[in-house]
Amino acid sequence: MANSKYAVIMAGGSGTRFWPWSREDTPKQLLKIVGQKSMLQHTIDRITPLFKPENILIVTNILHKEKIQKQVPLIPPANIIAEPVGKDTAPCIGLAATIIHKKAPDSVMIVMTADHVIEPAIRFVKMAEIAMNMVGKNNSLLTMGIKPTEPSVSYGYIHRGNRLLEENGFSVYEVESFKEKPDKTTAQRFINTGEYYWNGGVFVWKTAKILECLTKYTPNLSLGLQKIGAALGTELEWTTVEKEYQAFEKISIDYAVMEKAKDVVVMEVDFTWDDVGSWFAIERWNKKDNLGNTVLGMHYGMDTNSCIIVNNEQHLIATIGVSDMVIVHTKDATLICNKQKAEQIKKLVEELKQAGHQSYL
Repeated sequence: MANSKYAVIMAGGSGTRFWPWSREDTPKQLLKIVGQKSMLQHTIDRITPLFKPENILIVTNILHKEKIQKQVPLIPPANIIAEPVGKDTAPCIGLAATIIHKKAPDSVMIVMTADHVIEPAIRFVKMAEIAMNMVGKNNSLLTMGIKPTEPSVSYGYIHRGNRLLEENGFSVYEVESFKEKPDKTTAQRFINTGEYYWNGGVFVWKTAKILECLTKYTPNLSLGLQKIGAALGTELEWTTVEKEYQAFEKISIDYAVMEKAKDVVVMEVDFTWDDVGSWFAIERWNKKDNLGNTVLGMHYGMDTNSCIIVNNEQHLIATIGVSDMVIVHTKDATLICNKQKAEQIKKLVEELKQAGHQSYL
């Protein structure tokens, strides 16, 4: 009998690197960073050819549940799963697996995040289909490996081992090891070998298999998930989730399971992938004017070059003699930042919080 197939979209991130456009109550997955739809809507569009809406689950923070329901009315409200507090990807995936497993013990699930750009979508669907069928047969833990296009220090890497099989142009390898975000020299060395991939954060496995691994490697988390599982569908469901989440350790699925498990495989993929991690993604995915500026919203510039300007108010931004800047205007906060310093926005948000400017976050 074929396994029932489910998609899980993790939509809990806060996207602080996109402050002040991205806020605690409207994180980046709900913003129209690429084209006329939000990142989450693009993600749903990408997978609907393969999954019925009732087989798509979105796991998010309780704060964002209503906004997500408005953005994706296709998805049944019961499939938008709220976490009381973010505890990284292992509890998030564990919760989704627990819910699916209760409904369909024979299921295979694919896990992805809500804020990645993947082009062309049709190639992703093909990869997902092949991966899910494969995992249904051999019960491995599959992760997606993206061929690096540059020695990036922003991603973790996967070191591949022997090739296991090839299907429809997708090669699958044993995983030798997972590597933390490297420095530039190490990243270059990884790329030179041709044996490393970026860790794209897309996983495929049987729900029974991932729950079994969580039991083995994170027994406390597993115990909490079992209590949640027992309370599903009862009036104690939400109070149980709240109680257990308080006790959960903040841990990623990579640390919790993937780096420890034996039967982990990586599928090499050939589509364009972008985790839209910073303002530079605006430049990559939107048109530039003839002076190299990427402008979303109203702007008039004199002698203005290579700037990223985002303005989501009926408000004119005018610039003279500026270059290589990120300028973002919202109704209650404005950011002016040298492009070279854009990676410090996350730190700025932390400092604003400590300085008592919480209402602007």
